[in-house]
Amino acid sequence: MIRAMVMSPEDGNDETPAHDAESDRAEHDEYTIDELARAGGATVRNVRAYQDRGLLSPPERRGRVGIYTGEHLRRLKLVNQLLSRGYTIANIQELIEGLEKGQQLRDILGLERAISTPWSSEAPRLFTMPELLRMYGISAFAPATLSRVLRLGILVPDGIRFRAPNPKILLAGAELTRAGMSLDDLLTLVEHLRSHVQHVADEMVQVIVRLLDRYNGGLPPPEDVPKLADVIWRLRPLAVMAVDSEISRALEKSASKFLGDRIAQILEQQIKPPPAS
Repeated sequence: MIRAMVMSPEDGNDETPAHDAESDRAEHDEYTIDELARAGGATVRNVRAYQDRGLLSPPERRGRVGIYTGEHLRRLKLVNQLLSRGYTIANIQELIEGLEKGQQLRDILGLERAISTPWSSEAPRLFTMPELLRMYGISAFAPATLSRVLRLGILVPDGIRFRAPNPKILLAGAELTRAGMSLDDLLTLVEHLRSHVQHVADEMVQVIVRLLDRYNGGLPPPEDVPKLADVIWRLRPLAVMAVDSEISRALEKSASKFLGDRIAQILEQQIKPPPAS
């Protein structure tokens, strides 16, 4: 992905709301058509077709290369979401054209942006198999283990390389395996963690869903749309902070319960009097 420079807080007004900074960062992401299609879960052919129908605006031309932005990615994801709900291309085209003629387009897209902007600023990263073997050891990636990694989406095949959508977990895993944890044990931990965290995430997002359900599936009144977007932007970091805080609390409790007992046992062994001769 091509990343444009984003102004740091020291370069300008440091009172910019957090959601504006998040939106601006996503807005300055840049993609080639292949990268846009991959990030949006579409094909290059679909991107071109949507562009021909006016569902996507044309890219910026830089020589012979078209450069797309985060705004294109959000629109592409919105189109895909509407298609998955049974709308046809003609329906979506009519919907977007109708919105563009109205006064609410900016606010509605602002609400859509609050919902669909990635919750993490972590950028995907590509790895070659030799890199992965150096990180985890030659014996780590047995066929069955690699199959688990791919099934969990920790790595995604990308030509002759692998793309890590969230490379932090891959890098942390390498450190843990070097410390003695087996990769299979780590993957089991990820599987368990993912199921529990997904349940918590579903509950948190349901709070936002209930805000939208008050309108019985219809469009909120014009004066409510920007308020809803602002509420969602405010809930996002609070949800992440709450999860982080609770995981830290649980880890501290578990460390005291299990590791504390083991240390106590070791100390007891050390201070036992020697057997009588």
